[in-house]
Amino acid sequence: MFKSVEIYIGQELPKEQLLRQLINFGYKAEDFVSQEGDFSHRGNVIDIFPANFEEPIRVEVVNETVKTLRSFNIASSNVVAEHQMVIILPRFGAKHKGIKHTYHGIGEEVPVQSFLDFKKGDYIVHINHGIGIYHGIAKLKKKDYVLIEYADTDKLYVPVEEMHLLQKYTCFYKRLPKLSKLGTKQWQRIKDKAKKAVASYAIELLELQAARLKLKGFPFSEDSQWQKELEDAFEYKDTIDQSKASSEVKADMQLSKPMDRLLCGDVGYGKTEVALRAAFKAVMDNKQVAILVPTTILAEQHYNTFNKRMKKFPVNIQMLSRFRTKSEQTIILEELSSGKVDIIIGTHRLVSDDVKFKDLGLVIIDEEQRFGVKHKEKLKKLRLIVDVLTMTATPIPRTLYMSLMGARDMSVVNTPPPDRLPIKTAIACHSPQLLKQAVTKELGRGGQVYFVNNRIKGIEKIAKGLQEIAGPKAKVAIAHGRMPPKYLESVMLDFIKGKINVLVATTIIESGIDIPNANTLIVNHADKFGLADLYQLRGRVGRFNRQAYSYFLTPKDFILTSDARRRLSAIDRFTGFGAGFKIAMEDLQIRGAGNLLGAQQHGYVMAVGFDLYCRLLRNAISSFKRN
Repeated sequence: MFKSVEIYIGQELPKEQLLRQLINFGYKAEDFVSQEGDFSHRGNVIDIFPANFEEPIRVEVVNETVKTLRSFNIASSNVVAEHQMVIILPRFGAKHKGIKHTYHGIGEEVPVQSFLDFKKGDYIVHINHGIGIYHGIAKLKKKDYVLIEYADTDKLYVPVEEMHLLQKYTCFYKRLPKLSKLGTKQWQRIKDKAKKAVASYAIELLELQAARLKLKGFPFSEDSQWQKELEDAFEYKDTIDQSKASSEVKADMQLSKPMDRLLCGDVGYGKTEVALRAAFKAVMDNKQVAILVPTTILAEQHYNTFNKRMKKFPVNIQMLSRFRTKSEQTIILEELSSGKVDIIIGTHRLVSDDVKFKDLGLVIIDEEQRFGVKHKEKLKKLRLIVDVLTMTATPIPRTLYMSLMGARDMSVVNTPPPDRLPIKTAIACHSPQLLKQAVTKELGRGGQVYFVNNRIKGIEKIAKGLQEIAGPKAKVAIAHGRMPPKYLESVMLDFIKGKINVLVATTIIESGIDIPNANTLIVNHADKFGLADLYQLRGRVGRFNRQAYSYFLTPKDFILTSDARRRLSAIDRFTGFGAGFKIAMEDLQIRGAGNLLGAQQHGYVMAVGFDLYCRLLRNAISSFKRN
């Protein structure tokens, strides 16, 4: 059995005992935590950066009792999330007395979750006993136990030191799970069936990986002098994660097998710069680069960014979208097929049959989940012959990718840029008073406002009303997808230049527009939007070091559906840095996962829960790799 430290709210825990355990686990005492394996101690507060955590945690111990348990952002010290329980494992590779390491073949008993945020009434999975309902911490004979209720109101008291055997039940399907029966072999039978299904799926994944390893890709050269000059000219200091992700991508490109890497990072965390460096590296070896984005506006944004960053170098960058006339598109396509264009940026238009490359070497896909099935099939074929880098802010849960154990490589950008402030979020009923207050406050400090409406119908009336509310200071304009492309482009450019300070738009602004001065977002009828959409929209503001505000409005005296309430509650709760993964998890639970793991597997995910399914899959892949 591996060793772990369990910390939970209300636990009796002398500080000296915790500090001793951390030292025994190979953690280093520092003035401040800066990397995995550090801890620091000030008065009632102990900061720990546990192995495999995305952020450090802050434990407040008062009178030998744990009062608060929070993860915090390392750059700003802002609280990211509150937690009920945390499991801390020894530092990987640390050799200390009494610590038995079993990390090579990761078994069912190694926790997938770092945090166990159980609330009373949550469904919970015990690896050995199955699915029950969590009823909090109970004291028996001066010892703490986790109390779980099973079928027929049977109770199970789990010692807190066995907390690593528990996980929250998540499955992303609408039906509630069936409670397990204690004292029967029912749960073991369910688990055995899931193990068999998982084994066949693991073989499938490993065969796919083996097939990819046999493919011959183009091994790009090591970084050129120009590459160094481009990267040194970046106007911001790289965050730790940005630098690491960029190194991982470039190392992949230098291998002889085609790259297939997923780059996950929150909105505004600098994924574009990582992609830009990869594109430049490809061009340095005379290869062409295609950059696919979900919207025309984002294509324009990337086009401007790439041109600005590469202006000192002989790189021909073009954009293919409906902002270009037919004759302009014809010329671009001819130059692309003859090799005159080095980097082409565009929407799904890039996967049309008439788009031909002379020597394509790298494809960069922004938010692949927003492309249709037909386009995804074409992208799948591309993966077999060229290097592919996929960027996303709201991935399908990261634990899934971790469990695939190399079926797809992944880089994570979790560090926010320095001086970034969390966006202040409000959920409120629509009212003219609130609108006036929000708009005039932003315009009063010389800023700009996004007002998002989910329908084109009635958008002119909304713009007129905002003009009346905000007065002469407001320069209001409208933007939506049915406008003539050239006119829409001119509106967006005027907003970027600050000639317009209130933009009334549809979700056309959802992806990637980067305007430092736009720091108030108002979303009308927020109940009509999906959670991922709300999250992407909120990412349009707060891109730099100014406090930003987002208002999600619902109609007055309107009864919201339960799903709408859950979406708005989630966007209100997850306001800290790095919330993209939590948003993705919540969104899957609200909408259902569809064929997240393929139709054959979803029944097993429902039977044992997503986390245990991932443990079983990870264990099966590890076993096959060792044998």
